[in-house]
Amino acid sequence: MKVSLIVAVYKDIEALSLIVESLKTQTYKNFELIVAEDNNGDSMREFVNTVNDIEVIHTSQDDIGIRKSRSQNNAILASTGEYLVFIDGDCIPYSTFIENHALLAKQGQVLAGRRVNLGPKYSEKIRAGKMNTLKLEKQFIWRLPSLLKDGQESHLESGLLLNPKGSIFQKWIYPKSPKILGCNFSCFKKDLIEINGFDEAYGESALPDDTDIEWRFKAYGLTIRSCKFAANQFHLYHSRTYRDNIFDDFETMYSRQSQGLYKAQKGLDTH
Repeated sequence: MKVSLIVAVYKDIEALSLIVESLKTQTYKNFELIVAEDNNGDSMREFVNTVNDIEVIHTSQDDIGIRKSRSQNNAILASTGEYLVFIDGDCIPYSTFIENHALLAKQGQVLAGRRVNLGPKYSEKIRAGKMNTLKLEKQFIWRLPSLLKDGQESHLESGLLLNPKGSIFQKWIYPKSPKILGCNFSCFKKDLIEINGFDEAYGESALPDDTDIEWRFKAYGLTIRSCKFAANQFHLYHSRTYRDNIFDDFETMYSRQSQGLYKAQKGLDTH
């Protein structure tokens, strides 16, 4: 099964270069990288052109505000894989990331994973090339004390790696129905097409790529399953930004939800 890894990026070429290096160590080889750029920058284009040993597609659009959902829809339409995995441009996958998404993929379901929120010191070391994420993945357990000391946020437990075929994972993790995080989830391409992709009608809101698409997947009839502890990734530290219109967005979402309008109002069919 061919997998399309869709990475939502803006201008952080440094982080994207780290993602590319991690993809060269993936245990699963039948995949393509789609750089979904919410911008149209020359430097990003030049960098993508230097990527080798990986099948890569680059989509871009004019920079006229935060339009992540439109950028992701661009990537869906450009993808050639039957299965899609979504991450953010500041998240670096474990070497088994794509393999375990593909291994756990089943018709009628969506996989939802998590991320390890690294602190500023570890993130700086990785960005500076002083620490390799593959090495950090392998040494995660014994580095836990220093990771905890550096951590600004929780969820370090998300770095623990379990065998997705093992009884512990199959009995206690996989059956759970977690909330979708836009930085780590996967589904069959045909299912996203059926719900018309991400809803661009929310504008610059953060809702379309997790909270909104989650209820629309469920309304369409899909089940959310957990790939936590199997499809792991590191999230590079950065300060957070907050948007003011979030309550209006929720009202819009709840209105559409009450009417069962699970197909995106402004989605793939507008491209």
